[in-house]
Amino acid sequence: MVGNQISAMAFDLGGVLIDWDPRHLYRKLFSDPVEMENFLSQICTPEWHLAHDLGADIAASCQRLAALHPGYQEMIMAWFDRGEEMVAGQFDQTVRLLTEVKAAGIRCYSLSNMEPHAFAIRRARFPFMNCFDGHVISGIEGVAKPDPRIFHILLDRNFLSPEATLFVDDSPPNVQAARALGINAVHYTDARQIRRELRALGIPRISPE
Repeated sequence: MVGNQISAMAFDLGGVLIDWDPRHLYRKLFSDPVEMENFLSQICTPEWHLAHDLGADIAASCQRLAALHPGYQEMIMAWFDRGEEMVAGQFDQTVRLLTEVKAAGIRCYSLSNMEPHAFAIRRARFPFMNCFDGHVISGIEGVAKPDPRIFHILLDRNFLSPEATLFVDDSPPNVQAARALGINAVHYTDARQIRRELRALGIPRISPE
């Protein structure tokens, strides 16, 4: 594969372009890091949060969970009331890379697991969102990565061929799911690593740093 075969690139948002982590919020609410980690692994778990990424009402979800764990009611409701405090900002180096990819004439898309309400807020919050030619968001589509159906939505809606599409995500299962469909997918660790990947593919006008 060479760079001139890549005509489109899809980016995950949280963990790649946006610094989202519940700990950004909960470090303000817990004085004990161990208790915080127990809370995030046993109460507000990733499995519980997946329903939000599929479009579930977050306020109602938090209320139901708080009824089961009344001792943590305030902490649980903060997931809804203070959700944007989980976002520390953008990853500047990856945003810079996105603008270079776009300037190189490659179509750019977001493919992200995210709640519809949060997506609307972040689309307005971050100017780099205007770089994208389209968005595929799990909470809007009702299906989340690594389900193959969400990758088919990306490809079919935008008339993309898998072999001409490059996908970047920080989650290995999502990368593997994309590769299983013939999409060129790379596991994101940092922007420099993705730059090396792109330059190795021969994609023009991507600087070393």
